[in-house]
Amino acid sequence: MKLLEYQARTLMEKFGIPVKPHIVVDEIPGVAERIRNAGLAYPLVIKAQVQTGGRGKAGGVQFAEDEDGAVKLCEKMLHMDIRGFRADELMISEKAEISREWYLSILLDRLTKSPLLIFSPAGGVDIEETAGTNPGMIAKVPLDPLRGVADYSISYIMDKTGADPRYRDALRDTVQKLFRMFFDYHAMLVEINPLGLDESGRLIALDGKVEIDDNALSVLPDIVAFREKLQEDPQVIEARKVNFHFIPMEDSGTVGVMSNGSGMLMSCIDLISKKGMKVHAALDLGGGATADRIAEAIRIMFKRPRIDTVFICIFGGITRCDEAARGACTAMAGTAGKRLILRMEGTNKEEAVRIIAGSGLPIVSAGDIPEAVEAICRGGREE
Repeated sequence: MKLLEYQARTLMEKFGIPVKPHIVVDEIPGVAERIRNAGLAYPLVIKAQVQTGGRGKAGGVQFAEDEDGAVKLCEKMLHMDIRGFRADELMISEKAEISREWYLSILLDRLTKSPLLIFSPAGGVDIEETAGTNPGMIAKVPLDPLRGVADYSISYIMDKTGADPRYRDALRDTVQKLFRMFFDYHAMLVEINPLGLDESGRLIALDGKVEIDDNALSVLPDIVAFREKLQEDPQVIEARKVNFHFIPMEDSGTVGVMSNGSGMLMSCIDLISKKGMKVHAALDLGGGATADRIAEAIRIMFKRPRIDTVFICIFGGITRCDEAARGACTAMAGTAGKRLILRMEGTNKEEAVRIIAGSGLPIVSAGDIPEAVEAICRGGREE
């Protein structure tokens, strides 16, 4: 789950990482009064709150020198489209006067199987370019989950990148706070870019990015509350309500893939893609799906107008094949112009095959995954 910037700032404030005073608005009436009541000092920066990068280059970050300018910019920016995302909220913050822009992040690194600290004294909007043109300005070091942030780790990243050693203590303090936030909130990524350095030597988080492990949301009620503010696909929300995991993929795809496990899903998607077909969406059924839940999952999939074929792969586990077959028949009854490919392996497979064979519905029972993929390709279309 990716948080909006002001949500990330809220977490940073909770852990004592300095941020500039700010407010969040979702309507134009009363904007000037809210700025005055919050005591925000001009100039201000107004940022569109969307779950995508590159806002500044897309017009989603603007500066206001006075109240009239702030109101006019809010009128222009609220609900603007930024790379396919609508800005339904704006964050209005005091503009920081800084001498340097640094980059700082901690991410879950699957290679080292540990949190990875990344630092650069060349932060800001061009950090990606720095990574390509001057990689020596970026330092990476794994962090021991038990030891935490060691002094030598801070010394290493500063010495490697040539950062001013006068700010070693300030950087160590910020990294330690970010590390605690990373663990307490089960994060996959916490990023500050830029991390501003003011003339007094204080480090300020000027922008933040946080990604939370979805599996931890049951113990993070404040993050669940944040989720209500996010722009999510309607099928993602609908599927979540019935404990399915729906994943939008390629807009131009025409195939939906469902399975009782994420590993199986990825394998099926890979095989379909190798055949030149595109998967529009995937759905993880989880274990023990009943006929009613299988039917509901198919119904959710076919709500996507572009999907004309759904491939369901059921393998072992506690999901009965005959339940999957009955659910498929229920969902496909009266469905025109759609196909369903069903590959099953497990309990009551023979009964499931008989149910499909006698249904008279546009359902193909495949013996294995390659056979199912071939069936998808024979009836597939691409535009």
